[in-house]
Amino acid sequence: MAPRTESSSSLNRSMSRVMSESDFSAGETVNHRDYKVRKSSLIGLINWSHVMSTFSPYFLMVASTLFMAQLAYNYAFLPNPVKSEFFKVMEDAIEEPSIFTAAVKVNAIAVLVVWYFARMDNPVYLLDFATFEPPSSWKVSHEQILQMMKNQNCFNEESLSFMGRILSRSGTGQATAWPPGIVQSLEGKPTDSSIEGSRKEAETVLFDIVAKALKKTNVKAKDIDILVVNCSLFSPTPSLCAMIVSKFGMRGDIQSFNLGGMGCSASLISIDLAKQLLQKRSRGGLALVVSTETITPNLYHGNERGFLLQNTLFRCGGAAMVLSNRYTDGIRASYKLLNTVRVQGTGQDAYNAVFEAQDKTGCRGITLSKEIVKVAGKCMERNLTTLGPHVLPLSEQVPVGLALIGRFACKNLSKLLLAGGFESGAKKLLTAAPKHYVPDFKRAVDHFCIHAGGRAVIDGIEKNLKLELFHTEPSRAALYNYGNTSSSSIWYELQYIQDQQKSNPLKKGHRVMQVAFGSGFKCTSAVWLKL
Repeated sequence: MAPRTESSSSLNRSMSRVMSESDFSAGETVNHRDYKVRKSSLIGLINWSHVMSTFSPYFLMVASTLFMAQLAYNYAFLPNPVKSEFFKVMEDAIEEPSIFTAAVKVNAIAVLVVWYFARMDNPVYLLDFATFEPPSSWKVSHEQILQMMKNQNCFNEESLSFMGRILSRSGTGQATAWPPGIVQSLEGKPTDSSIEGSRKEAETVLFDIVAKALKKTNVKAKDIDILVVNCSLFSPTPSLCAMIVSKFGMRGDIQSFNLGGMGCSASLISIDLAKQLLQKRSRGGLALVVSTETITPNLYHGNERGFLLQNTLFRCGGAAMVLSNRYTDGIRASYKLLNTVRVQGTGQDAYNAVFEAQDKTGCRGITLSKEIVKVAGKCMERNLTTLGPHVLPLSEQVPVGLALIGRFACKNLSKLLLAGGFESGAKKLLTAAPKHYVPDFKRAVDHFCIHAGGRAVIDGIEKNLKLELFHTEPSRAALYNYGNTSSSSIWYELQYIQDQQKSNPLKKGHRVMQVAFGSGFKCTSAVWLKL
C-alpha cells in the first residue's frame, strides 16, 4: 500500500482547517467576544516598562526627528545662529547659546528618558518563526500506520490491536507525517533505522525550517550570534548544531548549544536559554532557536504495552524561531517575550515519569509511568503559581492569596485543637477550610498553545483551567493535522492561531501563553505579546 500523494502545490500551503474527530461544537457555543473584562480592571495588568520598550523605536524616531527639526529651525530663524554663537561663546563661555532653547532641552530630556526605559527593560522579540510542512510522500493514514507496524514483523496480534485502539482515540488525523525510512516499509522495503537514515530525516526538517525562518525575517545566516537546537532522542556526532552551521555557513564565533533528552518541553527551555544569552550582550544580537524530534531511530519493536504508545502518537515536525534583543527590531517583530517560567520536578516519581529504557527482550523505547498524571498536575500547578503574579490582574490574585492564608490558618489552628484534645473541632475546622482557588487565566491571556501531547492532555488542561472550546481549538487542530510533534507542537498551534483561527482571531496587543511538558519531569510556559 503506497503512501498518500498530493499535488506539489500543497507543500507550501498554510495549515488546513481540519478539526479533530471530537465534536468541538457540542454544548453551548461561546464566542470570544462573550468573554468581556472591564477596561478599568485591565489597567493593573499594564507593565509600563514593557510599553515604553515596545514602542521605544517609534518614540526615539519621533523625538530625534523633532530634536533635529528644532535645531534646524533655531539655526535658520533665530537672531543668534550657530556661527555667531561660536564667536559669542569664545568671548563669553559662561553665556548659554540661544540655539539650545527650552523646547530643545525638554525634547532632549524626553529622548534620554525613553532610551533609559528601553535599556532597563532589555526586551526580547520574536521576529518570526517557521514550521516544517512535510511532503505528501511522508503522510500516512491510520490504516497505513498499522500496516507499517505489521510489516515490522515483530508485533503480536494483541499489540497491533492495542495500537489500533490507541490510534482511534488519539485525536490524530488521517494524513500525519512519518519519516521515509519507516514509510518505505509500505512498499515492501525493510525499515531503515540507521544513523544515515536518521541524519537524512534531521537534515530534511532542519534545513527546511531554518531556510524559511531566515527568509521570513530577512536575516542572513552570518548575522546569527546564538544557535540553540533541541532534539531529545537523536544526538549524533557532529551535533545538529554543527550540521546547521556547516550547511548555512554561519560565523566561526557563533555560540551554539545542542540540548538533548529534555522531552516535549525543550522548545521553551531553548527560548529561555536564548533569552538569557541575548540579554547579556551589551550591543544586542540575534538568536536562532530550532526545535525538532527525529522519529527514524526511535520506533519501538517490542510488545510491552507501556512502550507501545510512542509508536502511535509521535510524528515528524520541527520549528525554527528567530529572536532579537535589539530595540530597533521592535518595529518589525511579530511578538515580544513577556515571561518565561520553568518548573523542574525533583522527586523520583518525576524522574521516572517519562523514561527511556529496554523491555525484557532488550528492545529500546520510551515508557510512561502510572504516576505521570499526578506528576504533571503538580508541575503545572507550581508553574502557573509562579507565572500568575506576572500576568494575572489583582482581582484574580487576591482570591488566591486569601485562599492560601485561609488554608494555612485552618491547618495550624486544627493542630492546636488536636494538641488540646478537641478532635471533633479540629476535623470541622479542616472541613471548613477554603478550597484552592483556581485563577481565571482567561482574564489575562487571549490565546493558549497547550502542548499537543494527546487528546487526554488537552482535555485535562481545558477542564482544570476552565477554558472555552475556542481556546483549545489550536491544540486540537495541530494534533489532528500533525500529531504530537514533540517540542515543536506549540509552534504549529501558534501558526494555526495566526493563519487560520476564526473563532478567536489574533489581534495586536493580544497575549499568547504556551505551555509544554517534558521528561524529567518539567513544565515550561511562556507568555508573548502580539505586536
